Amino acid sequence: MRGVLVPIVAIATLFGSALLLSSSDRPVFTTQDKAFFADPALVSFVRPGLVIKIVGASLSSDGAIKVQFTLTDPKTLPLDRNGITTPGAVSTSFVAAYIPRGKTNYIAYTRRPQTSPITNVTAIQPAADSGGSYLQTGDGQYTYTFGTKAATGFDLGATTTIGVYASRDLSEFDLGTNSDNDEFSFVPNGSPVIDVHQVVRTETCNKCHDPLSAHGGSRREVPLCVLCHNPGGGGTQTIDPDTGNSIDAEVLFHKIHMGSSLPSVQAGTPYQIIGFQQSVNDFSTVVFPADARNCQMCHETGAPPQGGTAPPGSMTPTPNPPPAQGNWWITHPTRAACGACHDNVNFATGLNHVNLPELDDTQCTQCHFPLGELPFDASILGAHTIPTFAPGLPGVVFTLQRVDNGLAGKAPTVTFTLNDASGNPIAPSGMNSLNLVMAGPTSDYASVVSEDARKASGANGTYMYTFQNSIPASATGTYSIGIEGYRNITLLPDTVTSQVVRDAGHNVVISFAVDGSKVAPHPVEAATANCNSCHYSISAHGGFRNEVQYCILCHNPNATDQARRTAAQMPAQTIDFPVLIHRIHTGENMESPYIVYGFGGSVNDFSDIRFPGDRRDCAKCHLNGSQQVPVPATRIDVQTPRGFYNPMGPTAAACTGCHTAQDSAAHTSIMTDPKLGESCSVCHQPSATFSVDKVHARSL
Repeated sequence: MRGVLVPIVAIATLFGSALLLSSSDRPVFTTQDKAFFADPALVSFVRPGLVIKIVGASLSSDGAIKVQFTLTDPKTLPLDRNGITTPGAVSTSFVAAYIPRGKTNYIAYTRRPQTSPITNVTAIQPAADSGGSYLQTGDGQYTYTFGTKAATGFDLGATTTIGVYASRDLSEFDLGTNSDNDEFSFVPNGSPVIDVHQVVRTETCNKCHDPLSAHGGSRREVPLCVLCHNPGGGGTQTIDPDTGNSIDAEVLFHKIHMGSSLPSVQAGTPYQIIGFQQSVNDFSTVVFPADARNCQMCHETGAPPQGGTAPPGSMTPTPNPPPAQGNWWITHPTRAACGACHDNVNFATGLNHVNLPELDDTQCTQCHFPLGELPFDASILGAHTIPTFAPGLPGVVFTLQRVDNGLAGKAPTVTFTLNDASGNPIAPSGMNSLNLVMAGPTSDYASVVSEDARKASGANGTYMYTFQNSIPASATGTYSIGIEGYRNITLLPDTVTSQVVRDAGHNVVISFAVDGSKVAPHPVEAATANCNSCHYSISAHGGFRNEVQYCILCHNPNATDQARRTAAQMPAQTIDFPVLIHRIHTGENMESPYIVYGFGGSVNDFSDIRFPGDRRDCAKCHLNGSQQVPVPATRIDVQTPRGFYNPMGPTAAACTGCHTAQDSAAHTSIMTDPKLGESCSVCHQPSATFSVDKVHARSL
């Protein structure tokens, strides 16, 4: 009888709690969350989400480690770890590590041997604790006693950190798995915490990784990662015994992000880590989305490379402060960190290190101090100078002031300004490239012309150019004109480090009505700042096309790569912007390759792109709900000569950019009538059962 009573009491308690909740108690979910679309009664009952908080810890003189923690939902309602009195069992795993006094890197207390079946080498690797015990001390309150004890001779005065990763299984409610991490630092003898390890912020990683997650997805914070991914101690190193590669964070993270650019990979040796259950993780095809010399992309110090102004969206938004050791990479270079990217350097022999052996890290700063006097020198910032951000570039600044005679059947005249960053005028003839691009209509760009504007008339920074091509006589509505250009600047002339750099201006676009109607610019559906969160400063085609609203002038529904392909390589590939961007970012997950022929017949195969984020997060790129259907009625069909069918409706073309399988194309084809168009909104509009947001929603 008791076996029946307990579940009934538990269920009664649950429903009683749910009935007491007011609407204001319900956690606020966004359209990216599965819970947003779930039945409100179910959400009030389940209370999706997970918050784990370490509230105390101890390391006693006998080496015993204990940690006190709480489990709650996002509204602080206690959760049952076993999933009996509250829905969803919660799995927790703990790691304990310490920082030796006066040091900055962790050494894990919780470790285990790992023997490679390939090499028979045994490595001692940090790991989650096992064999411990739980004690419930209150509702949602627990104490965990580690199965591992600190090794003999441990220091009670060393900073000790306990990390936990937890997951709450709500799959039976179709709410997925919720995850959370926490870390807690203390000094066992009661002294204040002095030694810390804060080099990179999780928020910085999440600019691209959306969110950062590893080992099944429940490990999501850098402060947790470094508890295991550390150099090791006691004469051992943390390595993968199958490959011999280090799994220390300062090596592992650098090498992963360098990927295909590693000298070792380019020489033919793949970069691999063999992980759980002998899974082979090959990072040899990783391409860092920004310039790999941009150390500040990850080591955010609050300043962009080599000073200057950071492009919009490129830095982690405030109020996140720089980490305590944000400048560590500048002030404390090491052979491990630097050799991770420059892995063709042999510090023992001096090979590829100007023939200078480096036997320990204490000598590094003698040559590699933070900043020297010149770009491209041996200082850390100097050696990582990105030419397009190098100090000394005068800059190019455009404005488009007005369009005259911009009427259907007429050749428009554009008045523009051209100056350097200090306001000094630049003559159009002094530019190596200067083009004005006209496209229209803005309801959905269908045609485009580009003209060389270096013969524009004018003086003192203000110039006028009259197009040779006229606006089509049948044109209506709004057209746009954009500007692009660069001039070559020689940095450090007459020196061995002299470089010629393209000093490019930032594209700007102006719109105008060709029929006297009200000006209606193209809707802003994506922002350059969104691209810059991963790419730092997005640019293409030689680095002087760098604004999304400018890109779409050419990458329109009628655009293909036909002009760049040989007859033997036909049919052509669409380069319509929604298709292009979706396909590129789908990359290695595409069902069929996406290959675009470019300038000079270059073959650009995007089939191996490894997108670091989650493509279900449409708002990562889209603005103003532009991922929703129906799309504006003014949109035109997309020419897709290499597609499953041609042409495609604008919705079908965009959606099959990610959903690349043949059955997806069959679905969109069936749902498109040759006369009436697409019917996508019937099922996928915001209020529909299979709305775009709902089918892309994720668990917390």
